[in-house]
Amino acid sequence: MTAPGRTDRRPRQGLVCGAGGVLGFAWMVGALQALHDGERLDPATAEVLIGTSAGSVMAAFLAAGVPLRTIVHHQLGLPVEGETPIDYDPDTGTGGALPPRPELRMGSRRLLLRAARHPRRYPPVAALSALVPRGRGSLAPIGRVVDQFVPPGEWVDHPGTWIVAMDYDTGKRVPFGRQGSPRASIAEAVMSSCAIPGWYSPISIHGRRYVDGGICSVTSLDLLAHQGLDEVIVLAPMASFDYDLPATFGARVERTLRRATSRRLLQEADKVRRSGTAVTILAPGREDLSAIGANLMDPRRRERVLETSLRTSAAGLAERRDLLAAS
Repeated sequence: MTAPGRTDRRPRQGLVCGAGGVLGFAWMVGALQALHDGERLDPATAEVLIGTSAGSVMAAFLAAGVPLRTIVHHQLGLPVEGETPIDYDPDTGTGGALPPRPELRMGSRRLLLRAARHPRRYPPVAALSALVPRGRGSLAPIGRVVDQFVPPGEWVDHPGTWIVAMDYDTGKRVPFGRQGSPRASIAEAVMSSCAIPGWYSPISIHGRRYVDGGICSVTSLDLLAHQGLDEVIVLAPMASFDYDLPATFGARVERTLRRATSRRLLQEADKVRRSGTAVTILAPGREDLSAIGANLMDPRRRERVLETSLRTSAAGLAERRDLLAAS
């Protein structure tokens, strides 16, 4: 029964799917399943879906109505009767654990010149992305799998789907799908958001070149400040708040970079909270990091990362519920 003068309504939620490569996507699948099972949340009902890099593929799937169970079964390699299978090989579709030999030319001379003239306007990673050689890798398999669920050349029906890329000549963050942003098909936007500089070729849309939105922010959570949402759930595969102690040099470097992205994420979360929106962040813990290793693009670890995330994400959410109940 509803009390007099009170209106019950569904909370206005946003879901942010962050960057993280092949292994970050696998971790997100486990985290989403745990959210669905433990919190009884349907990720596809979020009012706003933001996807960046690997998270752009997840956001596109959810916005297109692909059931979460289909995504989970696809990652586990389990065919399920009655489901439309995802026509994509997660172990070969991105080209492997290492990039192909890049071209012998700078990625973006224009962006490098802009960053040199106005260094305070651009984060160091943006200038570095401009300096690296142009990648040769192809994201056509990603575009094709998105087209499997959305008619080629069109956008998803979900009105609050934002796919974040970076204009490779200006360094400007571009949330495709948000009012005022350039027009693109959902497949073009997702390929742009996934185009890691030095690894994949930039994606050209209406004469502009776009690359991975994770250069600007691994989540772009701050875009949801002042959007009137009640709560935002953030899946951040490239952040962590509980670290392992890796033995290899590469993994130690990765953890150092991860700490920097975690600090940036917390700053963005504070901005959104100050605007009146609650923020819940899910990120890999030490056991997940041990499964991930040093290279987020290494498909050989994908199933291990997913199986670990299914367990650790469920345990983390249960612990969170216990803490909230006790407070």
